[in-house]
Amino acid sequence: MLGQLAIRDVVLIDRLELEFEPGLGVLTGETGAGKSILLDSLGLALGARADSGLVRAGQDGATVSAELMLPAGHPALALLAEQGIEVEPGEPLVLRRTVKADGGSRAFVGGMSVPAATLRDVGALVIEIHGQHDDRGLLNPRGHRALLDNFGKLSNADVASAWGHVTALERRLAEERRAIEEAQRDRDWLAHASEEIAKLAPQPGEETELSQQRALMQAGARAGESLTGIDELLGGSDGALASLRSAARKIERGAADHPLLAEALASLDRAVIEASEAEDRIARAAEAMAFDPARLDATEARLFDIRAMARKHRVEADALAALSDDMRARLAAIDAGEEQLRHLEQSLAAARAAYDEASATLHAARAAAAVRLDEAVAGELAPLKLDAARFQTVVSAADPGPSGATTVEFTVSTNPGAPFGPLTRIASGGELSRFILALKVALAEAGGAETMIFDEVDRGVGGAVASAIGERLSRLATRSQLLVVTHSPQVAARAAHHYRIEKTTGPDGARTTVRKLDPDERREEIARMLSGAAITEEARAQAARLLEAA
Repeated sequence: MLGQLAIRDVVLIDRLELEFEPGLGVLTGETGAGKSILLDSLGLALGARADSGLVRAGQDGATVSAELMLPAGHPALALLAEQGIEVEPGEPLVLRRTVKADGGSRAFVGGMSVPAATLRDVGALVIEIHGQHDDRGLLNPRGHRALLDNFGKLSNADVASAWGHVTALERRLAEERRAIEEAQRDRDWLAHASEEIAKLAPQPGEETELSQQRALMQAGARAGESLTGIDELLGGSDGALASLRSAARKIERGAADHPLLAEALASLDRAVIEASEAEDRIARAAEAMAFDPARLDATEARLFDIRAMARKHRVEADALAALSDDMRARLAAIDAGEEQLRHLEQSLAAARAAYDEASATLHAARAAAAVRLDEAVAGELAPLKLDAARFQTVVSAADPGPSGATTVEFTVSTNPGAPFGPLTRIASGGELSRFILALKVALAEAGGAETMIFDEVDRGVGGAVASAIGERLSRLATRSQLLVVTHSPQVAARAAHHYRIEKTTGPDGARTTVRKLDPDERREEIARMLSGAAITEEARAQAARLLEAA
């Protein structure tokens, strides 16, 4: 609810503070008194485009603030909370806008500076301004579907849930397809490479073992070369061992006659023994170092094949076996992925079918609600002097989405035989405001903004039609705070609160003021609206009757 509007240095208003209350409030005054200034000022506080021409002549800037009283849990409070702006429970929400005379403006929520768009977003959730130039609320087709759903008490929860399931499966299916497409590009290579490694069948640690075997065989070959001819040097008839034995036999004959020869013989005996042992050990070593050249060739070939395969795949030789396992697993995953893809496609088809069913059910319910809404609006048109007009809620198919596959648009035909078209193109001026009023009355049970403002909804009508407008405004005011700019005494008489807009001229120029009227002043103002400049007793009596009837 709009609790207060404070204006400073806006056009003809130097300083003004207006207190508003629940129910129906009307603003009246002579033509040109400044009613549009009030609406422009409120628009500034609600984030409308700033214009330096609104600044009062001779002033540096203008300021407008709107104080809103909102119940706990109001969507506007939630919107601000998302932006880190908290409003204390029970405290008013203050929207403020400043405009400089040399251009530029600033927007505030409480004491916090915010973008003007924030004021617009908050204002759209709290206050609706209906007039011939308004492009929000009922005139915006983007909101018509939600209004029809509220009227028909329809929920799109099932459709939204089904849509969420569909989109989740679509994302998952797209991811699976991308993964499989990438894997498929490598499939032939994976099959060839895994088969190649499997044929080689390298084992962990095999490269090290082969390398060690090769090193031993190569070392044996080199050592074997060094033994060549040693058996001839040591053994045989002309070998060193035979010579030692021959010398020992010759010395042995004279050793008994001379002690020194006995010692020499002992040394020769020992040499023969050592030489014999050396010959035996050399024979055993030669036997141990003996190898098959074909085995060395086979070992080297195997070692080279394993190392070449490791280089080809840029891994360590010991990792080849694991790489082969990984390749086979990737191939298996491709096969399994294709099967998973088929399951996902089946699940997606089922999810889409469920969405289509829920969406079709909601579409049918919207079509039925549209018929009821059309009937309700039609019942309001004749009393508002729109007898020739027809109203039609167009429910048509649209691209699927979380709210269903339906578009909704309110259309009108103002003359018999004329085609239907959007409200903004067909209706104008007072007709537009009355169409909006008829719609608002029909949609009353569905709820609306906390505050609604109607600008000259009674333009061009009087008598019974004006009374019908007043009665409907009074009915709407039981659900929302209504502020109405009016020239109709019948409408003014219905108000719970009456404000008069006046323009005075003094030494410092023209000035617009607004004041709330007491009961006697209300009767006098309604009498003026009935009779014009010269207020007659008959007009006063008629004003009293209107007030009493209201």
